[in-house]
Amino acid sequence: MRFYVIYLMNMKSKILILEDESDINDLIAYHLKKKGYDVAQAFTVNEAHEKILRQKPALLVLDLMLSDMSGVKYCEQLKADKSTQDIAILMLTAKSEHEDILKGFEAGADDYVTKPFQVQEVIARIDAILRRVQSDFKKEAVFHYRDLEIHWERHKVYAKKKEVKLTLTEFNILKTLAQNQGCVLTRDRLLDAVSGDANVIDRTIDVHMQALRKKIGSAKNVVDQYIETIRGVGYRFRDE
Repeated sequence: MRFYVIYLMNMKSKILILEDESDINDLIAYHLKKKGYDVAQAFTVNEAHEKILRQKPALLVLDLMLSDMSGVKYCEQLKADKSTQDIAILMLTAKSEHEDILKGFEAGADDYVTKPFQVQEVIARIDAILRRVQSDFKKEAVFHYRDLEIHWERHKVYAKKKEVKLTLTEFNILKTLAQNQGCVLTRDRLLDAVSGDANVIDRTIDVHMQALRKKIGSAKNVVDQYIETIRGVGYRFRDE
């Protein structure tokens, strides 16, 4: 039995495959890449979790039988963590017994596919879940944290009920951090999020961040009340 865990991001979906059978891992990766997904691969929970914290994938392919932790236990761990509790899960299992499928749903799965399977069916179900989660996500048009409001579609930000004027780059940086609240994003990930903006290079992310913090901060000595600097890694939107 295997689980496919989907974590949606509002950008090009990155998928991490945690599958210890290399042929299955490679097969799924190949077809996902053909669909345009950004794919990474891992073979243990420890390896996968490091990549989740560093890269924040949209989709995790999770094998049940792993050397360092069972797939069900890891699935439950992800659901218990506030920073990953929104994960949607597609379960791929070699067993079709009701009890096994029920265990997967109880652990947090949203759907399942039994083996033997056609890889096209797996990809189609992944696409369907991503579309559904994306639709649900868009319904939550306003993000609230403390006295900060971010209106995704209107591209407006309010601090203490007053509108804050941000540049497109500043807004996209803030939006990306807020949509991944509690997770550390590297400068490269933030650069990817604003890659369509003019005159943005890696060295300017810190400059844009400084300007953003100054605009949304309620006091000069509270510049980190929303966004933390994680030294040597990147930035994180606070999650209380």
